[in-house]
Amino acid sequence: MARRRRAPARRPTVEPGDVEVEHLDGAASAQDDVKGRKSQKARMESMSDNSTTTPRKPGRFFNAPRVVTGVVTAAEIRLVVRMAKRMPAWVNSDHMTALGAVAMLLAGLSYWLSRWHPVGLVLVIIFLAINWFGDGLDGTLARVRNHQRPRYGFYVDHVVDAVGTVFLVGGMALSGFMNPLIALGLLVVYSTLAIEAYLATYTRGVFQISFWGFSPTELRILIAIGNIRLLFSPTATLFGHKFLLFDVGGVVAIVCMTAALTAAVVRNTRALYREEPLPRHAE
Repeated sequence: MARRRRAPARRPTVEPGDVEVEHLDGAASAQDDVKGRKSQKARMESMSDNSTTTPRKPGRFFNAPRVVTGVVTAAEIRLVVRMAKRMPAWVNSDHMTALGAVAMLLAGLSYWLSRWHPVGLVLVIIFLAINWFGDGLDGTLARVRNHQRPRYGFYVDHVVDAVGTVFLVGGMALSGFMNPLIALGLLVVYSTLAIEAYLATYTRGVFQISFWGFSPTELRILIAIGNIRLLFSPTATLFGHKFLLFDVGGVVAIVCMTAALTAAVVRNTRALYREEPLPRHAE
């Protein structure tokens, strides 16, 4: 009687993309081997997902409450709500955002024009008012009509604000009324303060728009007042020396925003550390 040959044990199938796991003790079962490979494959797929540029489907978006405590905020809110209720139906929030963006671009170009003609300073004031109209009404119009798009609105609005700030401060640097290095410092500090506010919104769930009673609206008013002063004299006298008026204002703004940035970083870092402290080592 012929002896039946014993068939060799079949090795589990390894699919493309699997990574074999070498067991240090040869006593692991085939079932454990398969589980190990599946676990390794899942980790590899997770790493691949994290490295891809295709965004995952967003979950529920948390619309962070806005904190605005500017000097004119209360009156401003009442005014923009009234205007939003009276806007024609064909006008939507995207139109307002585009209007604000174009106005900020033209304000920067008007500063450049003011290097040769003072009418540029008047145009800056007009375009800042138009920018306020568009920037203040885009979100308000969406809320009044209950047509809110929280993710789209937050992203587009602040990208437009960032680009508009570059145009405005760049125009100041080209106007001859501000030293370009001071303008650069102003842009860097303002942008850093804005970045801190966005990071705090993401990590703490509160969107801080104003600092120490100043919101973008108050800043527009200050710039407009400065422009009116420039129409009469571009310089200011301090301690017996003459300086460009916008150089003095730029340095003061840099110091104040740096202080506000430092205070916000310290406050938010302490709050986040309390919420996520390091684990205590057992003695």
